Amino acid sequence: MSAQDSTEGIVIAIDGPSGSGKSSTSRGVAKARELRYLDTGAMYRALTWWMLSNGVNVNDADAVTALVDTPVITMGTDPDAPSVAVDGRDVAAEIRGRDVTANVSAVSAVPAARERLVRTQREIIAAARAESAGIVVEGRDITTVVAPDAPVKLFLTASPEARAQRRSREVRGDVATTQADLARRDELDSNRAHSPLRQTEDATELDTSGLTLDEVVALVVKLADEARDR
Repeated sequence: MSAQDSTEGIVIAIDGPSGSGKSSTSRGVAKARELRYLDTGAMYRALTWWMLSNGVNVNDADAVTALVDTPVITMGTDPDAPSVAVDGRDVAAEIRGRDVTANVSAVSAVPAARERLVRTQREIIAAARAESAGIVVEGRDITTVVAPDAPVKLFLTASPEARAQRRSREVRGDVATTQADLARRDELDSNRAHSPLRQTEDATELDTSGLTLDEVVALVVKLADEARDR
């Protein structure tokens, strides 16, 4: 992706682990500045859901690679109503199930899966830049791989306790179990060979542990406005 041109829409890239507040923050910023929104993690979940639904062993990288281009994954970028469909079927609820959550890191670690979805993500970003005021993109490799030239790059963090509390409310699960699951995903996502989760030197780190959502959104909007002014 080439460096951002001032005549095109802005790209706000937000990385961070699960439970750090990426999704709520990204959608809030997109709404505040009338930008599009892309949850790249949902794309990996959608691919994982398809693999599981079709009996593919997600721990067999060759099996995943052989079928990675088969499903048609369609993402809606309206922050008020983001959507994800696989082969025309709405799977927004199904991709948040326990089976997908337990297996998405395995699929995400397959290089062919990442290459296929990164290509699609860049196409969505390019379209948003050309057709709208821009886009907020969240995930784990946005600042490092997907949109390294984004003028606004953030890495959201939060304490393990805060992250577990947030995620357990979302999935209505036990906090201790959720914290253990998050720690397992952190280990897998940070140590995979292809596009691991990491903070770039030029990304602004934002610890959301003691902040309200409105406060976090306001901070990111301020950074985006400053980038536009430059």
